[in-house]
Amino acid sequence: MGDVTYGACCVDDFTARALGADFMVHYGHSCLVPVDITRDIKMLYVFVDIKIDTAHFIDTLRFNFPKGSSLVLVSTIQFVSALQAAAQALRDDFDVTVPQSRPLSPGEILGCTAPRVDMPGAAIIYLGDGRFHLESIMIANPEISAYRYDPYSKMFTREEYDHGAMRAARKDAIAEAAKAKTWGLILGTLGRQGSPKIMQHVEDSLQRAGRKCVRLLLSEIFPCKLRLFQDVDAWVQIACPRLSIDWGTAFCKPLLTPYEAAVAIKQIEWQERYPMDFYANESLGPWTVNHESHRPARPPRRAPREAAKGGSPAEVTTLTATAEEATARPCVRDCGCVKESGSGAQASQRRAEVALGSAPPESGSGAAPPTARLEPGGRMGAEDSSEQSGGGGRTQEEPEKK
Repeated sequence: MGDVTYGACCVDDFTARALGADFMVHYGHSCLVPVDITRDIKMLYVFVDIKIDTAHFIDTLRFNFPKGSSLVLVSTIQFVSALQAAAQALRDDFDVTVPQSRPLSPGEILGCTAPRVDMPGAAIIYLGDGRFHLESIMIANPEISAYRYDPYSKMFTREEYDHGAMRAARKDAIAEAAKAKTWGLILGTLGRQGSPKIMQHVEDSLQRAGRKCVRLLLSEIFPCKLRLFQDVDAWVQIACPRLSIDWGTAFCKPLLTPYEAAVAIKQIEWQERYPMDFYANESLGPWTVNHESHRPARPPRRAPREAAKGGSPAEVTTLTATAEEATARPCVRDCGCVKESGSGAQASQRRAEVALGSAPPESGSGAAPPTARLEPGGRMGAEDSSEQSGGGGRTQEEPEKK
């Protein structure tokens, strides 16, 4: 189809079905959209498990933090395996926590979903490139210091976020929207970004509050598009909360998230710790995707089969998987998708990394420990002896990536 895919929320089964497809493969992201809700088309999620120099990551943390420090380790799905291995190795010297915001995997965060961590004095360590996902857990935990280890450049940096400016901008937008009479409701149509259930909830809430609503379907939300609707006083976008948080000031009318709309019509009080729970099971209210009010009713699980006589459990039959079957593992969500692993998957991933020129050394390759500490400006450089000739390890600013 050639359409843009930003993340796990962009599974486009609707377009695939319209084109007559029978089977769809989503490569690289976690199964945020369960396979049991993509109707009339079979879905296969193929996870990407990127191998990194785990030893260098571990040595970097040991070098920069004293023993006994509290570390909170998070990452994206591509590096979760390496994150878990590092957490296990670090527990002898540190108080290590790998938080989980279900239905995400332990340690996994999204740009719109990250757990709250009640660990004063701890440090958040993000394993990954770019800042988009890291900013999510920084917004959810403004009082905790955050650091980023880039597995490609092997840079270890102290990260900052202007929480005061963000909160002030969102409060101003909410205050302006509270005066609006006509509201525009945008349902994101980029894959599965938009939630019709959230849209219905927001529309019902606004109508009960005496507001007029106009519905709009958009795959991409740009200021120039919304400027065409002069009669709309405020917008609520049911697509990605980060559109409002990151780019809200670029729009001439308030562009709110569903949570912010609830604050504007006084359904809920403003939260000083901004909630990043858009896909979390344990969320603040029905303006999030997986809130209990939106979950489908599921039949209760069957009890173990009883034998015909005597009431003892039936004998369990042991099945032996073939070698090919053994390399396809279901993900932690138990939703039926499979995870590609084994030597074939690793080799293909390695070839892809080499082709792109970004393949880091394999774990355990004997990489030299880092040789830099926290600098006065708040940045860290984790140098590797094999990179010194090319300037590896020097502090530098990198462009943000999504």
